[in-house]
Amino acid sequence: MAGIESFPNQILRPDRRRLLAGLGAAALIPAIPPPVWAQAAPRLALHARIDSNAEYPVKPDVLSWSINGAVRGSDYVASRGDALDFALVNDLPVPAVLNWHGFDGVSAIGALTLKAPLAAGAREDVQISLRQAGTFMCDLRLGGDGQARPSRALPLIVNESAAVSVDREQICLFEDWRLRADRSAIAPGDDPKDTTALYTINGQPTLDVPARANERLRFRFINGFQRAVIAVKIENLDAWVMAMDSQPAEPFLARNGAVVLAPGGRVDAFVDAAAAPGSASQILLHDGKQAHTLGRLLIADGPPARAHPLPAAPPLPSNGLPDRLDLKGASRFEVALGDPQADWATPAAFANSSTPAFRAKPGRTVVLALTNRANIATVFHLHGHHFRLLDRLDDGWKPFWLDTLAIEPDATQRVAFAAEHAGHWLIEAAATDWTAPRLVRWYAVE
Repeated sequence: MAGIESFPNQILRPDRRRLLAGLGAAALIPAIPPPVWAQAAPRLALHARIDSNAEYPVKPDVLSWSINGAVRGSDYVASRGDALDFALVNDLPVPAVLNWHGFDGVSAIGALTLKAPLAAGAREDVQISLRQAGTFMCDLRLGGDGQARPSRALPLIVNESAAVSVDREQICLFEDWRLRADRSAIAPGDDPKDTTALYTINGQPTLDVPARANERLRFRFINGFQRAVIAVKIENLDAWVMAMDSQPAEPFLARNGAVVLAPGGRVDAFVDAAAAPGSASQILLHDGKQAHTLGRLLIADGPPARAHPLPAAPPLPSNGLPDRLDLKGASRFEVALGDPQADWATPAAFANSSTPAFRAKPGRTVVLALTNRANIATVFHLHGHHFRLLDRLDDGWKPFWLDTLAIEPDATQRVAFAAEHAGHWLIEAAATDWTAPRLVRWYAVE
């Protein structure tokens, strides 16, 4: 198995070099409201609605939690083993498609293949068994290309059953917008000519985050950008990657302190605030062209949290994915991205009667050769299962699981997963360009 220090170049080599060259060295952080822990059978509602917050920079379509009648604007925190039981209410004037990132084998949320779009004004009850801990995300973007407004993403945090050696946590949701002169935002798929780009962190253009010296923070980084691969970091601090795309990883130190995320990707990283009291570190985001300062990590002047940083953290508890995959006996398929001759469709034109990308038998290892035939990096997102990124010689894999992968133009990456969950599951692909359409296919495990 190749060393973990080489993995970022395996994911997106040229774009990552541009991202890291502009960033310099460090990691990242933002702030969230205090978590709402799952209590005795809270009454939950998930609303798809038009944002009416006058303080928000744009007016997108949003998802928000309502807990026991009280509206909660961003995240919901639960624990592994809980049942997430909620009513989905579509207050939008158009059908809504709820698209989850990170849950394996949950047929109740199988977008398009198992769940039709929810009609305007309609409501449905949904239950998800939270069998895995991690950083999850849902959005409305399967139906959003070219519509009147872009949409915001919504984090869902599921905590581990065992204690984790951190002082506190911070969600960091990055999103991008294209604004007209009147400050109205356009949706992806529309021509961004004569618009201005705006980047936000947790819904705001900038954010200051306080910390005590030598505190350990768990950052849950989420790339909510519509199409772009990004790199994020906090100046002069190391970031230990502990989980990727909702699954624990073998801990490794992010190169130059920077974490690279494809659109929809999530990374959990531990960062020790090992800086002098009264100091500040910039929160940086690189979009492939230049670095942008989105905030500061501010170290308080008071006494440190402890005399020295905590020792290295052990890996996070496993979510139960297999330790090894049988590559020799694997079923192998080729999936072409960016190929107009392949059976890709826009979400609006998707039909379950279309030809699947592949069919696999339950219990088999599946190896996919993902070839990007486009002249621009393309993002691949697999529903229903997580996969390993294979080494170039197909003789091992990187020490983490993914559900989202950016692939260079004219390149092939091989991934493998255990086909544990029977059903019909979606595949998404989108080129890293604002005007590029989101495309979908499906695969079967049966």
